Amino acid sequence: MEDTPMDLAAAGLSRRTDAWAWRLVATGASFVLFGIGGLLLRLLALPLMSLLPGGADARCRRARAAISRSFRMLVWFMHRSRVLDFRIEGAERLGNPGQMVVANHPSLIDVVFLIGQIRNANCVVKAGLFDNPCTRGPVSAAGYISNDGSMTMLERAADVLREGQCLVVFPEGTRTRPGHAPVFHRGAAAIALRGARTITPVYITVAPTTLTKAEPWYRIPERRVQVHLRVGEDIDPATFNADAPLPIASRRLNDHLHQLFDRELATS
Repeated sequence: MEDTPMDLAAAGLSRRTDAWAWRLVATGASFVLFGIGGLLLRLLALPLMSLLPGGADARCRRARAAISRSFRMLVWFMHRSRVLDFRIEGAERLGNPGQMVVANHPSLIDVVFLIGQIRNANCVVKAGLFDNPCTRGPVSAAGYISNDGSMTMLERAADVLREGQCLVVFPEGTRTRPGHAPVFHRGAAAIALRGARTITPVYITVAPTTLTKAEPWYRIPERRVQVHLRVGEDIDPATFNADAPLPIASRRLNDHLHQLFDRELATS
């Protein structure tokens, strides 16, 4: 016997459990808060903070701290509104001088979680954020680095590590395709070998998948999202840089990161 329209409707409702309609509304509200927060930072908070004593470095640190605090508040909202649950392991080991934090990129909200855990982090971000009216003020004030793929970008990223800043990098350059392993560009390895004191991997899982490259924000999963960030063991870049020219060392480090993330994500 064929299913009637009433049967199909009932089946659809039974699959959409865990307050699906509410989570859809709360997800939309999260995006609105993100946009409003960016505009408030640009138009109000950052101009006011620029009046405080201190030079360019102090203004940059204050901007990064404000972004980090805003992201923590957004995570809190998404959790309290039941959009998602999350677990973070080892966050206390992030934010060290000259530390390059390397993470996979399964979802649009990865950077929100990661920057929210590091009060004074620099970050390599996509170039389009510098043109977006909601984000260009904060990313410029924070001194974030545009991922335009140029050698200038690589040198600038290496410079901030040599200066003792903590730098967050997503070596994929874009979000991971669902069902596929991360594919890292070698630029991240080249940056690390040029300037990092240590490399710290962060393994991120988001289940069910949401806010991937192929999904609009309103296509939310049928159950609450579980986000898990796990900070891995530090990697000494000198072990790859000691006995090989930079191109070969970069290839070795990139291959090592691929194997490491494949193994660790498979067990997460």
